[in-house]
Amino acid sequence: MIDSHTHLDDEAFEEDREEIIKSLKDNGIELVINNSSDKESIENSVKLANKYDNIYAAIGIHPHDAKTYNEEIENRIIELSKNEKVVAIGEIGLDYYYDNSPRDVQREVFKRQIELAAKLKKNIVIHSRDAAGETFEILKEAHEKYDFTALIHCFSQSVEMMKEYIKMGDYIALGGAVTFKNAKTPKEVAKEVDLNHLLLETDCPYMTPVPNRGKRNEPKYVSLVCNYIAELRGMESAELERVTSENTKRFFGI
Repeated sequence: MIDSHTHLDDEAFEEDREEIIKSLKDNGIELVINNSSDKESIENSVKLANKYDNIYAAIGIHPHDAKTYNEEIENRIIELSKNEKVVAIGEIGLDYYYDNSPRDVQREVFKRQIELAAKLKKNIVIHSRDAAGETFEILKEAHEKYDFTALIHCFSQSVEMMKEYIKMGDYIALGGAVTFKNAKTPKEVAKEVDLNHLLLETDCPYMTPVPNRGKRNEPKYVSLVCNYIAELRGMESAELERVTSENTKRFFGI
């Protein structure tokens, strides 16, 4: 199995990070993609990817930290993208739930990083919260200008919007939220999404799936997501694991 979205550099793993990484294979995890959010995590993600064969990095500035984006950070992303273990620009996007950065700044930095990713010939990992319409419009416009593919991480939008993303060639990632009792829309998406455009993720240490909700999330729990979606779709977990792993490698060029 592959966990397409982790934050193993997070301080939540400070005490046992190496132990968790070394146990990935024993827990059935072939690879993980560690995603960055700010200047520090960009550096740490690449360090982890360089240290461990089974970790790859996505680097970029999260909408929470869009206000920190500058030429220095952009040049560093360009430099680090030369590393073969850096497989995407992310996570980038819009977050109108917390508004930790002004919305106009979020939009500007989002567009700038999409353009940068296209120049670097990297796909992008998208964070979108309470900004579904604007995220879609920005990506739709960008698709007309640039050559890239987007992965909508922690997808929480409608089935109709999911289908529109897939029409544009983009991918959908589902994680622990699909197992939450009241998560009606993610369950509908999980049932209807084209399997050839689906990736699995944990977003660890966040979004822990049932029955471990409330505890720290870990890559090994991606199996809970896989099993839950397979049951929703009436298929074997092993087949879902195979298809989503192939999708992940294709999207990230691994």
